[in-house]
Amino acid sequence: MHELSMADAMVKTVLDVAEKNDATEVLDVTIEIGKLTMLNPEQLKFLLDVLVENTLLEGAEINIVEVPVEINCNVCEYSGAADMDDSDHYLAIVECPECGERNVEITAGRECNVKNIKIEKEEGDEDA
Repeated sequence: MHELSMADAMVKTVLDVAEKNDATEVLDVTIEIGKLTMLNPEQLKFLLDVLVENTLLEGAEINIVEVPVEINCNVCEYSGAADMDDSDHYLAIVECPECGERNVEITAGRECNVKNIKIEKEEGDEDA
């Protein structure tokens, strides 16, 4: 279950940014998770909720945004959303929806980012 290690790294990253910006509280965090990361958003959210207890993040709104897979097809030059074969949980097969080829360049769907952190400081609200 790599969700635990990813959740732990995300919490550490957010806390580090919050502390460097003299936050008194973290209000809101937005995390982008690409479909190709094979991270389960529900499991990740549960683990984040557990890991933030007794930290500046406790009580923060944690938003997880799932990023769909987008491609550029090297065969028919299609650009846009991809078809994925969901038959194997451990290996995502990405195909062009126009021609069915797998000779594609993936342009989105691999993200695993802390996108935004909204903190509160003594002076008021600020974005980090």
